[in-house]
Amino acid sequence: MNAADSAWIMTATALVLFMTLPGLALFYGGLVRSRNVLSVFMHCYAIACLMSVLWFFVGYSIAFGPGESGLWGGLAKVGLAGVIAESLSGTLPEVLFFAFQMTFAIITPALIVGAYVERIGFGFMLLFSALWMLICYAPVVHWVWGGGMLADGGIFGETGVKDFAGGIVVHETAGLAALILAVVLGPRKHQTTPPHNPGMVMIGAAMLWVGWFGFNGGSQLAADGGAAMAITVTHISAATASLSWALWERIKFGKASLVGIVTGTIAGLASITPASGFVGPWAALLIGAVAGILCQEAVVLIRNRVKIDDTLDVFAVHGVGGIFGTIMIAALGAGSWAAQLGSLAIVGVFTTVVTVVLIYVCKAILPIRVDLETETNGLDLSVHGERAYDITS
Repeated sequence: MNAADSAWIMTATALVLFMTLPGLALFYGGLVRSRNVLSVFMHCYAIACLMSVLWFFVGYSIAFGPGESGLWGGLAKVGLAGVIAESLSGTLPEVLFFAFQMTFAIITPALIVGAYVERIGFGFMLLFSALWMLICYAPVVHWVWGGGMLADGGIFGETGVKDFAGGIVVHETAGLAALILAVVLGPRKHQTTPPHNPGMVMIGAAMLWVGWFGFNGGSQLAADGGAAMAITVTHISAATASLSWALWERIKFGKASLVGIVTGTIAGLASITPASGFVGPWAALLIGAVAGILCQEAVVLIRNRVKIDDTLDVFAVHGVGGIFGTIMIAALGAGSWAAQLGSLAIVGVFTTVVTVVLIYVCKAILPIRVDLETETNGLDLSVHGERAYDITS
């Protein structure tokens, strides 16, 4: 065990949890109508709790168990069987590696929340998130990070897919699931109301930016120069994407908005995530500059042209950003084109099929959508019996 590595990953674990609670909750909460803000908080909080328990029981074993098929890790580590304080994963206590990866298992289904806020049934959301994490997310983790079929020595030969911190594992899977859920759910009845609290959106985005240092820097699993470089390129990409989003918004609409610039931040962070362990600062500058414009145009395409009500633009920002960053690894010569594109295709098809099946299975058990009266009045009071503010909008 290396004490410095362990201390850094303990810190990174806290930072990644901080991304969901409260970062993502505030970012998403500020974007919805005021009568739905508590429901967004409830979704993020409940997902964090439920995924933690499921990751302990079986998720970690599926993702990082010693399964030899390349498809999943098996059940040897169910309930952390055989894992004690002295067990090691590289230079880290395995229980710390478990905790760090648990925070990824929390934020990935939490990202999907942005696609269905203001209209989804709470019970359906919990059931779908639980099954999706175990059946979709955990196996993909094994394929890419757990030595499975997409990793080095797998189906793409000695040079497997390069996904440092989750362009495929986190952002592609969550983005596609979000898009599919938005299509099945259908649009909200009230789509014209602007974000009720842009200041809250900015605070949440800032927390996500800080937490992302643990997300990407922690994925080095060591306190070394690689972690430092990952943090540096993460910051450069986020800053550059923020500026390019704001500039493009100003060129197109005459004004640069606060919600726009912070959405650009998230686009830059998602785009650098897969590449953060393989590129330098100049490449990060390029990735961020393109991501701010690319993801903004993806928002316009999905929202205004295709007319899909992915409420908070999860696919356009996270999905497109993660896919773009994954492709840029090959474009910049840091990975194999076959492995990068092939893995995107395999995970994309798998995620789509599993998500569609799970939606209809869960829909047969619990209502997928609240009734019109509940949606009109807001989910806070109707579903959770609480109100965020005295005055609603």
